[in-house]
Amino acid sequence: MGSLFTYMNHEVKSAGRILDILEYMTTLRDGVSLSQVMRDLGFPKSSTHGLLQTLMARGHVVQNSAGKYILVEASRRGFPFRRNEEPLVVLAMPFMQQLRDRCGETVLLATMNANCDIRRLAKCVSHHPVRYDVNMDSAIVPYCTAIGRVLLAHGAEEAVEAYLARTTFLSYTRFTVTNRDQIRRLLIKVRRDGYAVNDQEFVTGSTGLAAPLFDAGGEAVAAVNLGTLTSRYLARREELLLMLRDTADQISQSLGSLSEDPRRDPVAGREQEPRREPDRR
Repeated sequence: MGSLFTYMNHEVKSAGRILDILEYMTTLRDGVSLSQVMRDLGFPKSSTHGLLQTLMARGHVVQNSAGKYILVEASRRGFPFRRNEEPLVVLAMPFMQQLRDRCGETVLLATMNANCDIRRLAKCVSHHPVRYDVNMDSAIVPYCTAIGRVLLAHGAEEAVEAYLARTTFLSYTRFTVTNRDQIRRLLIKVRRDGYAVNDQEFVTGSTGLAAPLFDAGGEAVAAVNLGTLTSRYLARREELLLMLRDTADQISQSLGSLSEDPRRDPVAGREQEPRREPDRR
């Protein structure tokens, strides 16, 4: 009886420490070292390291290039991951952080389900005083956002057609495309080109760029999005797009993607040519 009580008490203590670490890290914006966590919380090294490794394995914490621990934004907001999303976030976050640091803009990761609902999984927020940012749980409108169009463009044909048929297309700004046939053509172009640009169609003054992430079977399992102010996008459009696509390629390679596979157009149902690099003129 005594050993059972000791075992149960140990498990409760570990669970409490996990929650203590999560609550502690929600107060921090920058990475924190193992020694600092130990010092601030008064935990022993062996158990602290083990708890942080558990949080990393479950996709709630990542390590940056300096070895410091950072709480994933979704966990900061109490946004639970599904089992298949955890390894994707763990794999993608270091690449997202590198992209954010290279370009200075906000980077997002999202997936889409069979009903064409889109879910944000992680974000790395720009350090600019004036920057693009979103709540992790705020709604994403697929037809007029870059990340939505990328995921729709690579979705199952039947699911995409059902989405287009049931959706009421609203104008969020004077730039929003609301014509169903025009949106179909945009999705064909997005799939052919390998990226999408949302230029002030959802929020005036902000521009989004997105590219798909492919798994080993060539399926688009997620998309990465770069969000910025339109003024900064116009000044650096080619540079930002190339950095985004380079990051998407790196993540896809880490996922085991087969590059340059022929891919069918989800709307028209026909083969499309491999994606092309943006015109540099």
